[in-house]
Amino acid sequence: MSGHVIISHGLESGPDASKATALARVAGALGWTHERPDYRDLDVLGPLGDVKARIRRLAERAHLATRKPLVLAGSSMGAYVSAHVSREVPVAGLFLMAPPIALEVEPRYLRAAMVPTRIVHGWEDELIPAQDVVRWAQRRQDHLVMVPDSHRLAAHVEFCAEEFGRFLQMLSA
Repeated sequence: MSGHVIISHGLESGPDASKATALARVAGALGWTHERPDYRDLDVLGPLGDVKARIRRLAERAHLATRKPLVLAGSSMGAYVSAHVSREVPVAGLFLMAPPIALEVEPRYLRAAMVPTRIVHGWEDELIPAQDVVRWAQRRQDHLVMVPDSHRLAAHVEFCAEEFGRFLQMLSA
């Protein structure tokens, strides 16, 4: 089985960022089609951008892609909106990197469909406490990989891509 992946970038980032590009490369190599929406126009609208508009934009793209199995992937704010959209659109899985568990804007708390989910998070994340992510993943019994890195996971870009490849292969089995 192959399908379609939508990869959402974080704040202060863009669709051509290193993690989004690495995940797209892996998806393509495994026969999955992929796209990377650009949210930069929404991200300049406040300290956290316009979260609801990000969710709407991703939901619109996701609804158009449901003819094939769909995986939503994202980093930081991209992970947050991917998780929320998974509750609106049928998805085969979620791949979340450095997901915020709570924000100071609506929707305040991270919620996601009960689908196969893999999370990569840094022990030294300066924005999102590791223990918050551990508790969230434990409640859902999600596959969580903790790495010695900061919020940007800059030292683990290739690791994230490899983990994403393993996740897509698991979904394809």
